Amino acid sequence: MTTAIARDPIYRHRRFQSETIELCVRWYLTYRLSYRDLVEMMAERGVTISHSTILRWVQRYVPEFERRWGRFARRVHSSWRMDETAVSVRGGAHYLYRAVDKHGKTVDSLLCADRSESAARAFFSQALKTNQYQRPRKINLDGNAATHRALRLLGQENPVWGPVVVRSCRYLNNIVEQDHRAIKSRCAPMLALKSFRTAAVTLAGVELAHRIRKRQFNFGRGRPRRFCSLKHLWARALVRRAHANREQGREHQAAAHCTKGFRRCGLVFAGHSERRPVLAVRLSLFGQA
Repeated sequence: MTTAIARDPIYRHRRFQSETIELCVRWYLTYRLSYRDLVEMMAERGVTISHSTILRWVQRYVPEFERRWGRFARRVHSSWRMDETAVSVRGGAHYLYRAVDKHGKTVDSLLCADRSESAARAFFSQALKTNQYQRPRKINLDGNAATHRALRLLGQENPVWGPVVVRSCRYLNNIVEQDHRAIKSRCAPMLALKSFRTAAVTLAGVELAHRIRKRQFNFGRGRPRRFCSLKHLWARALVRRAHANREQGREHQAAAHCTKGFRRCGLVFAGHSERRPVLAVRLSLFGQA
């Protein structure tokens, strides 16, 4: 009887190995490569793959990679600089809302269809949810009136935004405008983003790779050294969850094995709704009729 290969549950029913999937996704998000560039690079490694397959991998695994990296995220400063930059999606102008702290660390990003008040409110709500342990004290905005109006309305609805100091100083936003260059330069080889959904996921992955470059994640004790490669950093962030899933699966198997053993001996657990289950013994074990 063949034994299944132990692998991360997110890679089950996949034809390619998990190392190949992670390599393609990591290279696409980090470096200025197109899908067809990755196809040629993987062909030199003896792996035949289609560019549409890599596209599906990016759309499937970027949200999961974000969740796993988010467990090791460092806290940002309470002084934020917020700005939006134009991104072309299917020939139309869309806007990527981004915010960094006073030290240039990324706070959050969100792709929106326009620069309206609702878009700004959606970005601020998501940023607060992402950084719930570090609430902002100061926010520097540009001259967009819709953004100022959205922040005033949020201050009336949510007491968290009430004491926030709102400023509109041009030179303070230079740091976030310079930070846009890393995202815009990565989008250049993509030629064009065809749909809003795929663009949102792809830009979120590019933002994740940019945060990794800026060392916004901390692995705690036993963390990799600063000269560690990106490959080791990604492996450290993604493999922990795999070990946790594996250990959890072993615990479930052990519990199921113990339950089967109790049933064979005639022992059953009763009173599952109580804190301490009562162990009932069948009378047949004592030879009573």
